[in-house]
Amino acid sequence: QVQLVESGGGLVQAGGSLRLSCAASGRTFSSYAMGWFRQAPGKEREFVASITWSGGSTSYADSVKGRFTISRDNAKNTVYLQMNSLKPEDTAVYYCATQRGSRWSNWGQGTQVTVSS
Repeated sequence: QVQLVESGGGLVQAGGSLRLSCAASGRTFSSYAMGWFRQAPGKEREFVASITWSGGSTSYADSVKGRFTISRDNAKNTVYLQMNSLKPEDTAVYYCATQRGSRWSNWGQGTQVTVSS
C-alpha cells in the first residue's frame, strides 16, 4: 500500500507558475508509474500527465503539452508537476495516483490550484 500526499497548490495569476509535489510513503514507490489528474468544479476528473517508474517516458494531455512537466525523484519518493504559463482553465483540484497496468489507485487528497485572469 502506498499513501500519497500532494502539496504546492495555491493562487496564481494567469501566466504564472507553480510546482506541485506528491510525496509517497512505502518502499514500493519506485516500482509504480505515476500520474497527475485534475478535477474542476462540475467536471469529470481528467488525466494531466504520467511518468514511468524509471522516469524514462512521460505522457501529457494535449491541453497541457508544452506548459507542464512531470518528473520524479525515486530517492525522495516524490513526483513533481511543474506548471508554467498557467491559464484560468487550469483551475482545479490536482491529484496524484499510482499506476499498475491500466489501473490508477492510491489517490491522494488533492491540492487546489486557482489561476486568476
